[in-house]
Amino acid sequence: MKLPRRNFLHLAAGAAALSALPRVAGAEAYPSRPVHLIVPFGPAGATDITARLIGQWLSERLGEQFIVENRPGAGGNIGTEAVVRASPDGYTLLYVTTANASNATLYDKLNFNFVRDIAPIAPIVSFPYIMVVNPSVPAKTLPEFIAYAKANPGKINMASPGIGSTPHVNGELFKVMTGTNIVHVP
Repeated sequence: MKLPRRNFLHLAAGAAALSALPRVAGAEAYPSRPVHLIVPFGPAGATDITARLIGQWLSERLGEQFIVENRPGAGGNIGTEAVVRASPDGYTLLYVTTANASNATLYDKLNFNFVRDIAPIAPIVSFPYIMVVNPSVPAKTLPEFIAYAKANPGKINMASPGIGSTPHVNGELFKVMTGTNIVHVP
């Protein structure tokens, strides 16, 4: 069959115009059912409170419930694994903290690979870390504190919520960078 030139040009122009039209997707609106936000730590901490505020904000704006579930244990690994094993449909989300990054080095046998199995969506919050000292410590500036710590090795305590936590890692980094000997008290 021979296609007349005029018909061919009409078909070619139609094909070109068709590709320029916006595509209409048939995907459902998100979210169309409740979303579970897993907090891999216990209730009433900063992570839980922040997650509940964010969940409420998202529920109000998106018109669907964001349910905060606490799944504590193993430094956040129990909650993280629950999300890794959930259906990858965007209806089970993980509230990630720096503990997730630390856990890959602290635990030899995890049932997941955090970098491979979790996809980031958005940053939620950032926390500044500050150093405070008891007023009875004679140091009033950071250089004074470093000098005092070096003059009193092993006599100053550094508190943290636990081994491998961000405050602990920050404290250890401080010790390495300043050459001080401060006792970690989890």
